[in-house]
Amino acid sequence: MLDGLRARQPAALARAISVVENGRPGFEALLSALHPGLGRAHRIGITGPPGAGKSTLTERLVAAYRSQGHQVAVVAVDPTSPFSGGALLGDRIRMESIALDPGVFIRSMATRGSLGGLATSTREVCDVLDAAGFDRILVETVGVGQSELAVSRMADSSLLLLVPESGDGIQTLKSGVMEVADLFVVNKADRPGADKLRQEIEITLGIRRGNAFRHVPAHHGFKARTTAESEALAAESDAEWKHPVLATIAAKGEGIGEVIAALDAHRDWLAASGTMRERRRRRLEERTREVVDRALVRWVWDETGAGQAIRDRLDDLEAGRVSPYEVAGGILDGLKQGARP
Repeated sequence: MLDGLRARQPAALARAISVVENGRPGFEALLSALHPGLGRAHRIGITGPPGAGKSTLTERLVAAYRSQGHQVAVVAVDPTSPFSGGALLGDRIRMESIALDPGVFIRSMATRGSLGGLATSTREVCDVLDAAGFDRILVETVGVGQSELAVSRMADSSLLLLVPESGDGIQTLKSGVMEVADLFVVNKADRPGADKLRQEIEITLGIRRGNAFRHVPAHHGFKARTTAESEALAAESDAEWKHPVLATIAAKGEGIGEVIAALDAHRDWLAASGTMRERRRRRLEERTREVVDRALVRWVWDETGAGQAIRDRLDDLEAGRVSPYEVAGGILDGLKQGARP
Protein backbone atom coordinates (compact mmCIF):
# COMPACT_ATOMS: atom_id res chain seq x y z
CA MET A 1 0.00 0.00 0.00
CA LEU A 2 2.85 2.39 0.83
CA ASP A 3 4.49 1.67 -2.52
CA GLY A 4 1.21 2.37 -4.29
CA LEU A 5 0.78 5.64 -2.42
CA ARG A 6 4.26 6.82 -3.32
CA ALA A 7 3.57 5.92 -6.95
CA ARG A 8 0.39 8.05 -6.84
CA GLN A 9 -1.86 5.13 -7.73
CA PRO A 10 -5.51 6.22 -7.20
CA ALA A 11 -6.62 2.73 -6.18
CA ALA A 12 -3.90 2.47 -3.52
CA LEU A 13 -4.79 5.93 -2.23
CA ALA A 14 -8.49 5.03 -2.00
CA ARG A 15 -7.68 1.81 -0.15
CA ALA A 16 -5.37 3.58 2.27
CA ILE A 17 -8.03 6.18 3.06
CA SER A 18 -10.59 3.41 3.67
CA VAL A 19 -8.20 1.66 6.05
CA VAL A 20 -7.72 4.90 8.02
CA GLU A 21 -11.34 6.05 7.90
CA ASN A 22 -12.67 2.71 9.17
CA GLY A 23 -9.91 2.17 11.73
CA ARG A 24 -8.97 -1.21 10.29
CA PRO A 25 -6.12 -3.23 11.83
CA GLY A 26 -2.78 -1.64 10.97
CA PHE A 27 -4.11 1.85 10.27
CA GLU A 28 -1.96 3.43 12.96
CA ALA A 29 1.14 1.67 11.60
CA LEU A 30 0.30 3.05 8.16
CA LEU A 31 -0.07 6.60 9.50
CA SER A 32 3.15 6.25 11.46
CA ALA A 33 5.02 5.24 8.29
CA LEU A 34 3.58 8.25 6.44
CA HIS A 35 4.41 10.78 9.16
CA PRO A 36 7.95 11.76 7.99
CA GLY A 37 6.54 12.89 4.63
CA LEU A 38 3.92 15.27 6.01
CA GLY A 39 3.87 19.06 6.03
CA ARG A 40 4.06 19.94 2.34
CA ALA A 41 0.37 20.49 1.66
CA HIS A 42 -1.60 23.67 2.33
CA ARG A 43 -4.69 22.47 4.17
CA ILE A 44 -7.71 24.71 3.64
CA GLY A 45 -10.93 24.33 5.58
CA ILE A 46 -14.13 25.66 4.00
CA THR A 47 -16.99 26.14 6.43
CA GLY A 48 -20.25 27.99 6.65
CA PRO A 49 -24.00 27.49 7.03
CA PRO A 50 -25.95 25.07 4.83
CA GLY A 51 -26.82 26.48 1.43
CA ALA A 52 -24.00 29.03 1.39
CA GLY A 53 -22.47 27.48 -1.73
CA LYS A 54 -19.51 25.62 -0.21
CA SER A 55 -19.47 22.87 -2.84
CA THR A 56 -19.71 25.35 -5.70
CA LEU A 57 -16.91 27.49 -4.26
CA THR A 58 -14.78 24.39 -3.67
CA GLU A 59 -15.24 23.31 -7.29
CA ARG A 60 -14.18 26.77 -8.53
CA LEU A 61 -11.14 26.86 -6.24
CA VAL A 62 -10.04 23.43 -7.43
CA ALA A 63 -10.32 24.51 -11.06
CA ALA A 64 -8.29 27.65 -10.33
CA TYR A 65 -5.58 25.69 -8.50
CA ARG A 66 -5.40 23.16 -11.33
CA SER A 67 -4.88 25.99 -13.83
CA GLN A 68 -1.81 26.92 -11.75
CA GLY A 69 -0.50 23.35 -11.94
CA HIS A 70 -1.28 22.27 -8.37
CA GLN A 71 -2.30 18.74 -7.41
CA VAL A 72 -5.53 19.09 -5.46
CA ALA A 73 -7.41 16.80 -3.08
CA VAL A 74 -10.91 17.44 -1.76
CA VAL A 75 -12.40 15.91 1.38
CA ALA A 76 -16.16 16.52 1.37
CA VAL A 77 -17.85 15.72 4.68
CA ASP A 78 -21.58 14.97 4.71
CA PRO A 79 -23.89 14.47 7.69
CA THR A 80 -24.86 11.00 8.86
CA SER A 81 -28.51 10.30 9.60
CA PRO A 82 -29.06 9.72 13.34
CA PHE A 83 -31.91 7.35 12.43
CA SER A 84 -30.68 5.16 9.58
CA GLY A 85 -26.93 5.69 9.99
CA GLY A 86 -26.65 6.45 6.27
CA ALA A 87 -25.25 9.48 4.45
CA LEU A 88 -25.98 10.79 0.97
CA LEU A 89 -22.37 11.73 0.17
CA GLY A 90 -23.68 13.90 -2.65
CA ASP A 91 -21.16 16.74 -2.68
CA ARG A 92 -19.22 15.19 -5.57
CA ILE A 93 -22.37 15.53 -7.70
CA ARG A 94 -21.83 19.29 -7.57
CA MET A 95 -18.18 18.84 -8.57
CA GLU A 96 -18.70 16.86 -11.77
CA SER A 97 -16.69 19.34 -13.84
CA ILE A 98 -13.48 18.42 -11.95
CA ALA A 99 -14.23 14.82 -10.98
CA LEU A 100 -12.48 13.30 -14.02
CA ASP A 101 -9.33 15.43 -13.79
CA PRO A 102 -6.38 13.09 -13.02
CA GLY A 103 -4.80 15.86 -10.93
CA VAL A 104 -7.82 15.95 -8.61
CA PHE A 105 -8.80 13.40 -5.98
CA ILE A 106 -12.22 13.72 -4.31
CA ARG A 107 -13.15 11.75 -1.22
CA SER A 108 -16.58 11.92 0.41
CA MET A 109 -16.84 11.10 4.11
CA ALA A 110 -19.70 10.83 6.60
CA THR A 111 -19.58 12.45 10.04
CA ARG A 112 -20.75 9.16 11.66
CA GLY A 113 -22.21 11.11 14.55
CA SER A 114 -19.15 13.28 15.16
CA LEU A 115 -19.90 16.85 16.19
CA GLY A 116 -18.26 19.97 14.79
CA GLY A 117 -18.88 19.36 11.10
CA LEU A 118 -16.03 16.90 10.56
CA ALA A 119 -15.64 13.15 10.74
CA THR A 120 -13.35 12.01 13.54
CA SER A 121 -10.80 10.66 11.04
CA THR A 122 -10.74 13.71 8.74
CA ARG A 123 -7.35 14.89 9.93
CA GLU A 124 -5.82 11.46 9.45
CA VAL A 125 -7.28 11.19 5.96
CA CYS A 126 -5.66 14.57 5.19
CA ASP A 127 -2.35 13.09 6.36
CA VAL A 128 -2.71 10.30 3.78
CA LEU A 129 -3.43 12.85 1.04
CA ASP A 130 -0.51 15.02 2.14
CA ALA A 131 1.86 12.05 2.04
CA ALA A 132 0.52 11.11 -1.42
CA GLY A 133 1.86 14.40 -2.80
CA PHE A 134 -1.15 16.70 -3.04
CA ASP A 135 -0.04 20.27 -2.38
CA ARG A 136 -3.54 21.70 -1.85
CA ILE A 137 -6.07 19.86 0.34
CA LEU A 138 -9.54 21.39 0.57
CA VAL A 139 -11.83 20.17 3.35
CA GLU A 140 -15.47 21.06 2.89
CA THR A 141 -17.33 20.67 6.16
CA VAL A 142 -20.95 19.79 6.82
CA GLY A 143 -22.15 23.31 7.53
CA VAL A 144 -23.64 23.04 10.99
CA GLY A 145 -23.43 26.75 11.77
CA GLN A 146 -22.11 27.97 15.09
CA SER A 147 -20.89 24.55 16.24
CA GLU A 148 -18.53 24.25 13.33
CA LEU A 149 -15.29 25.14 15.09
CA ALA A 150 -13.36 21.89 14.63
CA VAL A 151 -12.17 22.97 11.18
CA SER A 152 -9.94 25.66 12.67
CA ARG A 153 -7.98 22.97 14.52
CA MET A 154 -7.20 20.87 11.47
CA ALA A 155 -6.59 23.45 8.71
CA ASP A 156 -3.72 25.83 8.01
CA SER A 157 -6.22 28.33 6.58
CA SER A 158 -9.92 28.46 7.44
CA LEU A 159 -12.42 30.12 5.12
CA LEU A 160 -15.87 31.08 6.43
CA LEU A 161 -18.44 31.34 3.67
CA LEU A 162 -21.56 33.41 4.33
CA VAL A 163 -24.50 34.59 2.26
CA PRO A 164 -26.79 37.62 2.73
CA GLU A 165 -29.60 35.35 3.92
CA SER A 166 -27.43 33.66 6.60
CA GLY A 167 -29.60 35.36 9.22
CA ASP A 168 -29.58 38.66 11.03
CA GLY A 169 -26.26 40.37 11.65
CA ILE A 170 -26.00 39.41 15.32
CA GLN A 171 -26.69 35.76 14.56
CA THR A 172 -24.10 35.66 11.80
CA LEU A 173 -21.35 37.48 13.65
CA LYS A 174 -21.31 35.65 16.97
CA SER A 175 -17.75 35.40 18.22
CA GLY A 176 -17.41 31.61 18.03
CA VAL A 177 -18.04 31.65 14.30
CA MET A 178 -15.95 34.78 13.71
CA GLU A 179 -12.90 33.40 15.50
CA VAL A 180 -12.83 30.27 13.34
CA ALA A 181 -11.91 32.00 10.12
CA ASP A 182 -8.78 33.44 8.56
CA LEU A 183 -10.73 34.61 5.51
CA PHE A 184 -14.33 35.70 5.15
CA VAL A 185 -16.19 35.31 1.88
CA VAL A 186 -19.66 36.67 1.19
CA ASN A 187 -21.04 34.46 -1.58
CA LYS A 188 -24.02 35.24 -3.81
CA ALA A 189 -22.84 38.83 -3.65
CA ASP A 190 -25.34 39.88 -6.31
CA ARG A 191 -28.19 39.44 -3.86
CA PRO A 192 -29.66 42.23 -1.72
CA GLY A 193 -27.91 42.71 1.62
CA ALA A 194 -24.48 41.46 0.51
CA ASP A 195 -22.77 44.85 0.90
CA LYS A 196 -24.38 45.34 4.30
CA LEU A 197 -23.15 41.93 5.48
CA ARG A 198 -19.60 42.69 4.33
CA GLN A 199 -19.70 45.99 6.22
CA GLU A 200 -20.96 44.26 9.39
CA ILE A 201 -18.17 41.68 9.19
CA GLU A 202 -15.52 44.36 8.71
CA ILE A 203 -16.81 46.38 11.68
CA THR A 204 -16.89 43.27 13.87
CA LEU A 205 -13.31 42.42 12.89
CA GLY A 206 -12.28 46.00 13.66
CA ILE A 207 -13.85 45.81 17.11
CA ARG A 208 -12.00 42.55 17.77
CA ARG A 209 -8.70 44.20 16.80
CA GLY A 210 -9.56 47.33 18.77
CA ASN A 211 -9.35 49.73 15.83
CA ALA A 212 -12.93 49.86 14.54
CA PHE A 213 -13.52 53.39 15.79
CA ARG A 214 -10.01 54.75 16.09
CA HIS A 215 -10.86 57.75 13.88
CA VAL A 216 -13.95 58.67 15.93
CA PRO A 217 -13.28 61.61 18.33
CA ALA A 218 -13.45 60.88 22.06
CA HIS A 219 -16.39 62.29 23.98
CA HIS A 220 -18.04 62.41 27.42
CA GLY A 221 -14.73 63.01 29.13
CA PHE A 222 -13.05 59.86 27.81
CA LYS A 223 -9.29 60.31 27.56
CA ALA A 224 -8.12 59.39 24.07
CA ARG A 225 -4.85 57.57 23.42
CA THR A 226 -1.74 59.61 22.92
CA THR A 227 -0.09 59.70 19.51
CA ALA A 228 2.68 57.41 20.75
CA GLU A 229 0.16 54.90 22.09
CA SER A 230 -1.75 54.94 18.82
CA GLU A 231 1.45 54.41 16.81
CA ALA A 232 2.48 51.51 19.05
CA LEU A 233 -0.91 49.89 18.59
CA ALA A 234 -0.72 50.43 14.83
CA ALA A 235 2.72 48.81 14.68
CA GLU A 236 1.47 45.82 16.65
CA SER A 237 -1.56 45.58 14.38
CA ASP A 238 0.64 45.62 11.26
CA ALA A 239 2.29 42.39 12.40
CA GLU A 240 -1.07 40.62 12.64
CA TRP A 241 -2.96 38.92 9.84
CA LYS A 242 -5.52 41.26 8.30
CA HIS A 243 -8.60 39.14 7.76
CA PRO A 244 -9.90 39.91 4.26
CA VAL A 245 -13.63 40.12 3.64
CA LEU A 246 -14.20 39.14 0.02
CA ALA A 247 -17.22 38.90 -2.26
CA THR A 248 -17.90 36.11 -4.74
CA ILE A 249 -20.59 34.84 -7.03
CA ALA A 250 -19.30 31.28 -7.11
CA ALA A 251 -21.97 30.02 -9.50
CA LYS A 252 -20.64 32.45 -12.12
CA GLY A 253 -16.97 32.09 -11.16
CA GLU A 254 -16.70 35.73 -10.05
CA GLY A 255 -14.26 36.69 -7.30
CA ILE A 256 -12.46 33.33 -7.27
CA GLY A 257 -9.09 34.86 -8.22
CA GLU A 258 -9.25 37.17 -5.20
CA VAL A 259 -9.96 34.23 -2.90
CA ILE A 260 -7.00 32.26 -4.30
CA ALA A 261 -4.74 35.29 -3.87
CA ALA A 262 -5.89 35.76 -0.26
CA LEU A 263 -5.31 32.08 0.56
CA ASP A 264 -1.82 32.25 -0.92
CA ALA A 265 -1.11 35.46 1.00
CA HIS A 266 -2.26 33.81 4.23
CA ARG A 267 0.00 30.83 3.60
CA ASP A 268 2.96 33.18 3.04
CA TRP A 269 2.10 35.10 6.23
CA LEU A 270 1.86 31.86 8.23
CA ALA A 271 5.34 30.85 7.08
CA ALA A 272 6.93 34.27 7.55
CA SER A 273 5.43 34.93 11.00
CA GLY A 274 6.16 31.48 12.42
CA THR A 275 2.44 30.88 12.95
CA MET A 276 2.45 27.89 10.60
CA ARG A 277 4.99 26.07 12.77
CA GLU A 278 3.12 27.02 15.93
CA ARG A 279 -0.22 25.77 14.57
CA ARG A 280 1.27 22.52 13.32
CA ARG A 281 3.04 21.87 16.63
CA ARG A 282 -0.26 22.44 18.44
CA ARG A 283 -1.98 20.03 16.04
CA LEU A 284 0.69 17.39 16.69
CA GLU A 285 0.16 17.71 20.44
CA GLU A 286 -3.62 17.45 20.02
CA ARG A 287 -3.24 14.48 17.68
CA THR A 288 -1.02 12.61 20.15
CA ARG A 289 -3.54 13.22 22.92
CA GLU A 290 -6.34 11.95 20.67
CA VAL A 291 -4.40 8.76 19.90
CA VAL A 292 -3.84 8.18 23.63
CA ASP A 293 -7.53 8.86 24.36
CA ARG A 294 -8.62 6.50 21.60
CA ALA A 295 -6.31 3.73 22.83
CA LEU A 296 -7.44 4.18 26.43
CA VAL A 297 -11.12 4.04 25.53
CA ARG A 298 -10.56 0.94 23.41
CA TRP A 299 -8.59 -0.72 26.23
CA VAL A 300 -11.14 0.10 28.95
CA TRP A 301 -14.12 -1.30 27.06
CA ASP A 302 -12.41 -4.15 25.19
CA GLU A 303 -9.77 -5.41 27.61
CA THR A 304 -11.24 -4.83 31.08
CA GLY A 305 -14.48 -5.84 32.72
CA ALA A 306 -15.76 -2.28 32.96
CA GLY A 307 -18.78 -2.93 30.76
CA GLN A 308 -19.79 -6.01 32.77
CA ALA A 309 -19.27 -4.11 36.04
CA ILE A 310 -21.86 -1.56 34.89
CA ARG A 311 -24.32 -4.25 33.83
CA ASP A 312 -23.91 -5.98 37.23
CA ARG A 313 -25.02 -2.79 39.00
CA LEU A 314 -27.96 -1.88 36.76
CA ASP A 315 -30.53 -3.09 39.32
CA ASP A 316 -28.96 -0.89 42.01
CA LEU A 317 -28.76 2.03 39.58
CA GLU A 318 -32.41 1.63 38.60
CA ALA A 319 -33.53 1.42 42.24
CA GLY A 320 -31.56 4.54 43.16
CA ARG A 321 -29.37 2.69 45.67
CA VAL A 322 -26.27 3.87 43.84
CA SER A 323 -25.57 6.62 41.30
CA PRO A 324 -23.77 6.38 37.93
CA TYR A 325 -21.01 8.54 39.43
CA GLU A 326 -20.39 6.07 42.25
CA VAL A 327 -20.29 3.10 39.90
CA ALA A 328 -17.93 4.94 37.53
CA GLY A 329 -15.74 6.03 40.46
CA GLY A 330 -15.43 2.42 41.64
CA ILE A 331 -14.45 1.25 38.16
CA LEU A 332 -11.83 3.98 37.82
CA ASP A 333 -10.42 3.28 41.29
CA GLY A 334 -10.04 -0.37 40.32
CA LEU A 335 -8.28 0.54 37.08
CA LYS A 336 -5.90 2.90 38.91
CA GLN A 337 -4.95 0.10 41.29
CA GLY A 338 -4.22 -2.25 38.41
CA ALA A 339 -7.34 -4.34 38.81
CA ARG A 340 -9.59 -5.21 35.89
CA PRO A 341 -13.11 -4.91 37.31
